[in-house]
Amino acid sequence: MFERVAFIGIGLIGSSLARVIRRQGLAKQVIACARDEATRAKALELGIVDEATAAPEKAVRDADLVVLATPLGAYPKVSAAIAPELGMGSIVTDVGSVKAAAIRDVAPLMPEGVHFVPGHPVAGTEHSGPEAGFETLFEGRWCILTPPAECDQAAVDRVAELWRRAGSMIEIMTAERHDKILGITSHLPHLIAYTIVGTVADLEDSTQSEVVKYAAGGFREFTRIAASDPVMWRDIFVNNQDAVLEMLSRFSEDLARVQRAIRWGEAETLEKLFRRTREVRRGVIEAHQT
Repeated sequence: MFERVAFIGIGLIGSSLARVIRRQGLAKQVIACARDEATRAKALELGIVDEATAAPEKAVRDADLVVLATPLGAYPKVSAAIAPELGMGSIVTDVGSVKAAAIRDVAPLMPEGVHFVPGHPVAGTEHSGPEAGFETLFEGRWCILTPPAECDQAAVDRVAELWRRAGSMIEIMTAERHDKILGITSHLPHLIAYTIVGTVADLEDSTQSEVVKYAAGGFREFTRIAASDPVMWRDIFVNNQDAVLEMLSRFSEDLARVQRAIRWGEAETLEKLFRRTREVRRGVIEAHQT
Protein backbone atom coordinates (compact mmCIF):
# COMPACT_ATOMS: atom_id res chain seq x y z
CA MET A 1 0.00 0.00 0.00
CA PHE A 2 2.87 2.39 0.77
CA GLU A 3 6.49 2.86 -0.18
CA ARG A 4 7.73 4.34 3.10
CA VAL A 5 5.79 4.66 6.35
CA ALA A 6 7.15 6.86 9.13
CA PHE A 7 5.97 6.54 12.72
CA ILE A 8 6.51 9.57 14.90
CA GLY A 9 6.33 7.76 18.22
CA ILE A 10 6.56 3.99 18.45
CA GLY A 11 4.71 3.08 21.64
CA LEU A 12 1.81 0.66 22.10
CA ILE A 13 -0.34 1.90 19.21
CA GLY A 14 2.45 2.75 16.80
CA SER A 15 4.33 -0.49 17.33
CA SER A 16 1.14 -2.56 17.02
CA LEU A 17 0.32 -0.94 13.67
CA ALA A 18 3.96 -1.37 12.58
CA ARG A 19 3.62 -5.10 13.31
CA VAL A 20 0.52 -5.26 11.12
CA ILE A 21 2.34 -3.49 8.30
CA ARG A 22 5.26 -5.90 8.63
CA ARG A 23 3.05 -9.01 8.81
CA GLN A 24 1.06 -8.09 5.72
CA GLY A 25 3.83 -6.46 3.71
CA LEU A 26 1.95 -3.17 3.44
CA ALA A 27 5.09 -1.00 3.08
CA LYS A 28 8.54 -1.40 1.60
CA GLN A 29 10.14 0.59 4.43
CA VAL A 30 9.06 1.37 7.98
CA ILE A 31 10.83 4.13 9.90
CA ALA A 32 10.42 5.04 13.56
CA CYS A 33 11.15 8.33 15.28
CA ALA A 34 11.56 8.39 19.05
CA ARG A 35 13.42 10.73 21.39
CA ASP A 36 14.64 7.97 23.70
CA GLU A 37 17.61 5.93 22.48
CA ALA A 38 16.41 2.82 24.33
CA THR A 39 13.05 3.03 22.57
CA ARG A 40 14.74 3.27 19.17
CA ALA A 41 17.00 0.34 20.00
CA LYS A 42 14.06 -1.79 21.14
CA ALA A 43 12.07 -1.06 17.96
CA LEU A 44 15.03 -2.17 15.86
CA GLU A 45 15.63 -5.22 18.05
CA LEU A 46 12.00 -6.28 17.65
CA GLY A 47 12.35 -6.06 13.88
CA ILE A 48 9.25 -3.92 13.45
CA VAL A 49 11.13 -1.05 11.73
CA ASP A 50 13.95 -0.78 9.22
CA GLU A 51 15.40 2.43 10.64
CA ALA A 52 15.07 4.49 13.79
CA THR A 53 15.97 8.12 14.33
CA ALA A 54 15.54 10.89 16.90
CA ALA A 55 14.87 13.48 14.16
CA PRO A 56 11.27 13.65 12.94
CA GLU A 57 12.23 15.60 9.81
CA LYS A 58 14.62 12.79 8.84
CA ALA A 59 12.02 10.10 9.50
CA VAL A 60 9.40 11.61 7.18
CA ARG A 61 11.72 12.36 4.28
CA ASP A 62 10.31 10.53 1.20
CA ALA A 63 7.53 8.97 3.29
CA ASP A 64 4.14 8.64 1.60
CA LEU A 65 2.46 7.90 4.95
CA VAL A 66 3.28 9.54 8.29
CA VAL A 67 1.62 8.31 11.49
CA LEU A 68 1.68 10.70 14.44
CA ALA A 69 1.69 8.47 17.53
CA THR A 70 2.99 10.85 20.17
CA PRO A 71 1.07 12.44 23.07
CA LEU A 72 -1.22 15.23 21.83
CA GLY A 73 0.91 17.91 23.44
CA ALA A 74 3.74 17.15 21.01
CA TYR A 75 1.65 17.65 17.86
CA PRO A 76 2.40 21.34 17.21
CA LYS A 77 6.17 21.00 17.55
CA VAL A 78 6.34 17.76 15.59
CA SER A 79 4.09 19.06 12.81
CA ALA A 80 6.21 22.18 12.41
CA ALA A 81 9.36 20.05 12.23
CA ILE A 82 8.12 17.62 9.59
CA ALA A 83 6.18 20.04 7.36
CA PRO A 84 9.15 21.17 5.20
CA GLU A 85 10.05 17.54 4.42
CA LEU A 86 6.61 16.29 3.39
CA GLY A 87 6.23 15.53 -0.27
CA MET A 88 3.32 16.35 -2.57
CA GLY A 89 0.55 13.76 -2.22
CA SER A 90 1.81 12.31 1.05
CA ILE A 91 -0.64 11.44 3.80
CA VAL A 92 -0.35 12.37 7.46
CA THR A 93 -2.60 10.65 9.97
CA ASP A 94 -2.62 10.30 13.73
CA VAL A 95 -3.90 8.03 16.50
CA GLY A 96 -4.77 10.62 19.15
CA SER A 97 -7.83 10.48 21.38
CA VAL A 98 -8.94 14.11 20.85
CA LYS A 99 -9.67 14.96 17.23
CA ALA A 100 -10.61 18.65 17.36
CA ALA A 101 -7.23 19.36 18.97
CA ALA A 102 -5.46 17.25 16.34
CA ILE A 103 -7.07 19.21 13.51
CA ARG A 104 -6.35 22.51 15.28
CA ASP A 105 -2.66 21.72 15.84
CA VAL A 106 -1.73 19.79 12.70
CA ALA A 107 -3.89 20.81 9.73
CA PRO A 108 -2.77 24.49 9.51
CA LEU A 109 0.89 23.42 9.33
CA MET A 110 0.48 20.94 6.48
CA PRO A 111 1.84 22.14 3.11
CA GLU A 112 -0.44 22.35 0.10
CA GLY A 113 -0.85 18.91 -1.47
CA VAL A 114 -0.30 17.03 1.80
CA HIS A 115 -3.40 15.28 3.12
CA PHE A 116 -4.14 15.15 6.85
CA VAL A 117 -6.57 12.37 7.82
CA PRO A 118 -7.17 12.40 11.60
CA GLY A 119 -7.81 8.98 13.09
CA HIS A 120 -8.36 7.24 16.40
CA PRO A 121 -8.11 3.47 16.84
CA VAL A 122 -10.33 2.78 19.87
CA ALA A 123 -8.08 0.12 21.31
CA GLY A 124 -5.30 -0.11 23.84
CA THR A 125 -3.97 -1.43 27.11
CA GLU A 126 -2.39 0.19 30.14
CA HIS A 127 1.08 -0.77 28.87
CA SER A 128 3.39 1.43 26.82
CA GLY A 129 6.56 1.19 24.75
CA PRO A 130 7.33 -0.73 21.54
CA GLU A 131 7.54 -4.03 23.42
CA ALA A 132 3.91 -3.59 24.56
CA GLY A 133 2.50 -3.77 21.03
CA PHE A 134 0.93 -6.83 19.42
CA GLU A 135 -0.47 -7.59 15.98
CA THR A 136 -4.06 -8.33 17.02
CA LEU A 137 -4.64 -5.19 19.12
CA PHE A 138 -7.02 -3.64 16.57
CA GLU A 139 -8.97 -6.73 15.53
CA GLY A 140 -12.69 -6.28 16.01
CA ARG A 141 -12.20 -2.74 17.33
CA TRP A 142 -13.43 0.54 15.88
CA CYS A 143 -11.16 3.03 14.20
CA ILE A 144 -12.81 6.44 13.96
CA LEU A 145 -11.72 8.82 11.20
CA THR A 146 -12.61 12.51 11.41
CA PRO A 147 -11.50 14.06 8.12
CA PRO A 148 -12.28 17.77 7.64
CA ALA A 149 -14.76 18.53 4.86
CA GLU A 150 -12.01 19.57 2.44
CA CYS A 151 -9.97 16.39 2.98
CA ASP A 152 -9.02 14.38 -0.11
CA GLN A 153 -11.34 11.36 -0.35
CA ALA A 154 -8.71 9.12 -1.89
CA ALA A 155 -6.44 9.78 1.09
CA VAL A 156 -9.28 8.99 3.50
CA ASP A 157 -9.95 5.74 1.65
CA ARG A 158 -6.30 4.68 1.86
CA VAL A 159 -6.12 5.32 5.61
CA ALA A 160 -9.42 3.50 6.12
CA GLU A 161 -8.13 0.52 4.15
CA LEU A 162 -4.96 0.40 6.24
CA TRP A 163 -7.04 0.11 9.42
CA ARG A 164 -9.28 -2.50 7.81
CA ARG A 165 -6.17 -4.55 7.07
CA ALA A 166 -5.38 -4.27 10.79
CA GLY A 167 -8.78 -5.80 11.57
CA SER A 168 -10.61 -2.61 12.53
CA MET A 169 -14.15 -1.54 11.75
CA ILE A 170 -14.28 1.99 10.31
CA GLU A 171 -16.54 4.83 11.38
CA ILE A 172 -16.37 8.36 9.99
CA MET A 173 -17.72 11.29 11.98
CA THR A 174 -16.97 14.90 12.82
CA ALA A 175 -14.20 15.70 15.27
CA GLU A 176 -16.67 17.37 17.62
CA ARG A 177 -18.94 14.33 17.77
CA HIS A 178 -15.94 12.04 18.32
CA ASP A 179 -14.68 14.13 21.22
CA LYS A 180 -18.07 14.17 22.92
CA ILE A 181 -18.59 10.42 22.55
CA LEU A 182 -15.10 9.54 23.72
CA GLY A 183 -15.50 12.01 26.56
CA ILE A 184 -18.08 9.68 28.13
CA THR A 185 -16.91 6.25 26.91
CA SER A 186 -13.17 6.67 27.54
CA HIS A 187 -12.04 9.95 29.07
CA LEU A 188 -14.48 10.15 32.00
CA PRO A 189 -13.91 6.50 33.03
CA HIS A 190 -10.17 7.10 33.08
CA LEU A 191 -10.63 10.26 35.13
CA ILE A 192 -12.78 8.36 37.64
CA ALA A 193 -10.20 5.57 37.86
CA TYR A 194 -7.34 8.01 38.41
CA THR A 195 -9.37 9.77 41.11
CA ILE A 196 -10.39 6.61 42.98
CA VAL A 197 -6.87 5.21 42.98
CA GLY A 198 -5.60 8.65 44.00
CA THR A 199 -8.02 8.60 46.95
CA VAL A 200 -6.49 5.31 48.09
CA ALA A 201 -2.99 6.74 47.68
CA ASP A 202 -3.96 9.52 50.11
CA LEU A 203 -5.17 7.15 52.82
CA GLU A 204 -3.07 6.58 55.92
CA ASP A 205 -0.43 3.87 55.41
CA SER A 206 -2.16 1.14 57.44
CA THR A 207 -5.47 1.48 55.61
CA GLN A 208 -3.78 1.81 52.22
CA SER A 209 -1.85 -1.44 52.70
CA GLU A 210 -5.07 -3.29 53.55
CA VAL A 211 -6.87 -1.85 50.52
CA VAL A 212 -4.05 -3.07 48.28
CA LYS A 213 -3.90 -6.46 50.03
CA TYR A 214 -7.63 -7.13 49.78
CA ALA A 215 -8.24 -5.44 46.43
CA ALA A 216 -11.40 -6.86 44.86
CA GLY A 217 -12.10 -7.13 41.15
CA GLY A 218 -13.58 -3.66 40.81
CA PHE A 219 -10.65 -1.89 42.43
CA ARG A 220 -8.13 -4.04 40.54
CA GLU A 221 -9.74 -2.89 37.29
CA PHE A 222 -9.51 0.73 38.41
CA THR A 223 -5.79 0.30 39.15
CA ARG A 224 -5.26 -1.23 35.70
CA ILE A 225 -6.85 1.79 34.01
CA ALA A 226 -5.04 4.21 36.32
CA ALA A 227 -1.71 2.67 35.29
CA SER A 228 -2.08 4.14 31.78
CA ASP A 229 0.49 6.55 30.36
CA PRO A 230 0.27 9.71 32.53
CA VAL A 231 1.61 12.07 29.85
CA MET A 232 -0.81 10.82 27.23
CA TRP A 233 -3.79 11.18 29.56
CA ARG A 234 -2.65 14.58 30.84
CA ASP A 235 -2.78 15.82 27.24
CA ILE A 236 -6.17 14.21 26.59
CA PHE A 237 -7.83 16.00 29.50
CA VAL A 238 -6.19 19.34 28.69
CA ASN A 239 -7.27 19.10 25.04
CA ASN A 240 -10.80 17.80 25.53
CA GLN A 241 -11.81 20.13 28.34
CA ASP A 242 -15.32 21.01 27.17
CA ALA A 243 -16.54 17.46 26.58
CA VAL A 244 -14.92 16.07 29.72
CA LEU A 245 -16.28 18.86 31.93
CA GLU A 246 -19.77 18.44 30.47
CA MET A 247 -19.75 14.69 31.14
CA LEU A 248 -18.16 15.18 34.55
CA SER A 249 -20.96 17.60 35.48
CA ARG A 250 -23.62 15.08 34.44
CA PHE A 251 -21.83 12.32 36.33
CA SER A 252 -21.60 14.49 39.45
CA GLU A 253 -25.37 15.08 39.33
CA ASP A 254 -26.04 11.36 38.93
CA LEU A 255 -23.63 10.56 41.76
CA ALA A 256 -25.46 13.03 44.02
CA ARG A 257 -28.74 11.22 43.29
CA VAL A 258 -27.17 7.87 44.19
CA GLN A 259 -25.74 9.39 47.36
CA ARG A 260 -29.21 10.55 48.38
CA ALA A 261 -30.70 7.14 47.62
CA ILE A 262 -28.14 5.43 49.84
CA ARG A 263 -28.56 7.96 52.64
CA TRP A 264 -32.36 7.56 52.69
CA GLY A 265 -32.36 3.82 52.09
CA GLU A 266 -34.15 4.08 48.74
CA ALA A 267 -33.64 0.46 47.75
CA GLU A 268 -35.99 0.60 44.77
CA THR A 269 -34.12 3.56 43.26
CA LEU A 270 -30.79 1.75 43.61
CA GLU A 271 -32.09 -1.52 42.17
CA LYS A 272 -33.63 0.30 39.19
CA LEU A 273 -30.27 1.93 38.44
CA PHE A 274 -28.37 -1.34 38.74
CA ARG A 275 -30.81 -3.11 36.38
CA ARG A 276 -30.41 -0.36 33.79
CA THR A 277 -26.63 -0.50 33.97
CA ARG A 278 -26.63 -4.28 33.61
CA GLU A 279 -28.47 -3.87 30.32
CA VAL A 280 -25.71 -1.54 29.10
CA ARG A 281 -23.14 -4.21 29.91
CA ARG A 282 -25.11 -6.78 27.95
CA GLY A 283 -25.13 -4.40 25.00
CA VAL A 284 -21.36 -4.05 25.15
CA ILE A 285 -20.98 -7.84 25.16
CA GLU A 286 -23.37 -8.27 22.25
CA ALA A 287 -21.35 -5.70 20.28
CA HIS A 288 -18.22 -7.78 20.96
CA GLN A 289 -16.48 -4.78 22.57
CA THR A 290 -15.37 -6.52 25.78
